Amino acid sequence: MDDDRPRPKGDAASLLAKEDLAPYSQDELRERISLLEAEIARVEKHRLTAAAHRDAADALFGKPAS
Repeated sequence: MDDDRPRPKGDAASLLAKEDLAPYSQDELRERISLLEAEIARVEKHRLTAAAHRDAADALFGKPAS
């Protein structure tokens, strides 16, 4: 069953969004962007894998009633 409840405040992404970026150098900001892009790719890959598993389960057992 999918959990549609909102994520709790204070998760990692929320904390990153609140961080002051002023102290970071240009190089540090570029590195941070690279790390965040890698994390986005990792999350997207996981999302696609989870969707494929859900589609396979739905095909095998039928879609659950909403």
